[in-house]
Amino acid sequence: MKNTFSEMIKPVLVLVVICLVVTALLAYVNTVTSPIIAKAEQAKTEQAMSEVLKEADSFEKLTLKNIPDSVTDAYRAENGAGYVFMMTAKGYGGDINLICGIKSDGKIEQCQTLSHSETSGLGSKITEDPYKSQYSGKTSDTLSEVDAISGATISSNAYKSAVEAAFEAYDVAKEAVK
Repeated sequence: MKNTFSEMIKPVLVLVVICLVVTALLAYVNTVTSPIIAKAEQAKTEQAMSEVLKEADSFEKLTLKNIPDSVTDAYRAENGAGYVFMMTAKGYGGDINLICGIKSDGKIEQCQTLSHSETSGLGSKITEDPYKSQYSGKTSDTLSEVDAISGATISSNAYKSAVEAAFEAYDVAKEAVK
């Protein structure tokens, strides 16, 4: 009996105790770092919103109905400078998360890619000029003038579709604020 305990049960108990200790430590680290990570993400989002709509002083989050699924969040500049939209599009390599600032006159001030998994050197060109700068000053009527990236049409078309969705959300937001 003693031989069975030391050969079979004791190693199992030691492993269970080790797993419990490691799990408790990971849970503790997660509770300590979660608020820090959330605060950093919020600061990054606020910074990006300020960059794509420079005239805005602060933002109010909007709850809009009947907007495209690709628009994940909508914000209104409290000083009336315009709106900011967060979008997710399905690119060639995965999701493309982007942000777009549309001024109150209906023109894009700027669009930025927040994250993507596109092919380096091809699809990743959506994050660079001259592609992303094509959107500045465009309206929903002139968006067709944006040229796709040769060899990366899936990525650039996904980006453009997300911006089109932002214009749809912009129309809804304008009506909701009236």
